[in-house]
Amino acid sequence: MNMMGRTVLVVMLVIPAGFRLAADRLPDAQGQPAPIEPMHFHHVHLNSVNPSAAAAYYPRAFSESAQKTTFNGHEAVKTGNVYLLFTRVDTPSPTELTGPQTSVWHFGWNTPNSRQYNERFRAMGLQIAQMWDAADGKLVDMSSDTLPGFPTQEQILDMRVKGTQPTRQGGFGYLRGPDGAMIENAQSGQVERFNHVHMYHEHPLCAMQWYTTHLGATRPQGRGGAAPPPPSGGDCRTQLYAPPTWPSFAKTGFVREPSGGVLFDDISISIRPWPGGGLVSTRGKLVDHWALRVSDLAASVGRLKAEGVKVLEEIHPWGNTRSAMIEGPDRIAIEIVEVK
Repeated sequence: MNMMGRTVLVVMLVIPAGFRLAADRLPDAQGQPAPIEPMHFHHVHLNSVNPSAAAAYYPRAFSESAQKTTFNGHEAVKTGNVYLLFTRVDTPSPTELTGPQTSVWHFGWNTPNSRQYNERFRAMGLQIAQMWDAADGKLVDMSSDTLPGFPTQEQILDMRVKGTQPTRQGGFGYLRGPDGAMIENAQSGQVERFNHVHMYHEHPLCAMQWYTTHLGATRPQGRGGAAPPPPSGGDCRTQLYAPPTWPSFAKTGFVREPSGGVLFDDISISIRPWPGGGLVSTRGKLVDHWALRVSDLAASVGRLKAEGVKVLEEIHPWGNTRSAMIEGPDRIAIEIVEVK
């Protein structure tokens, strides 16, 4: 990861047509913006050199909530109302370790005791994706093995002087799964469940507005529900990036703010900033796209076209149903699946 380690002011840029806001939506006969049919999270689609083995991995790691199955001709994992689908490829698809970064960072589960899960993962021989606890520090498994509060390096040095210690309770960690997939294990609540896809967006607030305007996503209450407001003029592109903090996969730290997120039902599209832009298309990468389901595909695609959203694939047969593919902020491919 090549996260910038300094505070940067993002100035005005031209927003592509897909970033039009609600006021630009074509009106209906009564002069009101066209309504958005509710969209529901459907699946994450991955490219894999061995789809059967990949699908077998997730029920091992998350045995209470993941089940190996098939769906629409794909090897699959069913987890709650969501699927992981796998398409076979001959050579490994690029990940953030082997190719340019896409807007998808990782996906993951909430677990009732993340540290116990981590211990079990190690006992099973699963690969842990470790994080640095400081610029001059060491690699650790869990966020709770680092000093609390996502400190900067300056704050870490001050906390060491004061004798502050890691809590070693709860927190989040990561698996490096099949084909190099990054999978989060984060403690929250009492039930193991798949709960999020974590994204990078150059302008998090703009991305949140795009998801809510065009796809009908909602904003959660509390932490993660809203990015800091722009400093002046209401421009979602003009925000200060915070200095890097730890834990981080890069020894140089990780820029965490401004951040935000939206919801499709109880699945979070969580967002961290990607200073500097340059994110590449997800197509053909490890996580090729994620998908939403609707009951009337033609109406939804027609509305999205009218709003200026880029269509990557027109409506076409997909197994026993139909789908289309659109492009969202920072070149994220999003499939729209028809489920009657």
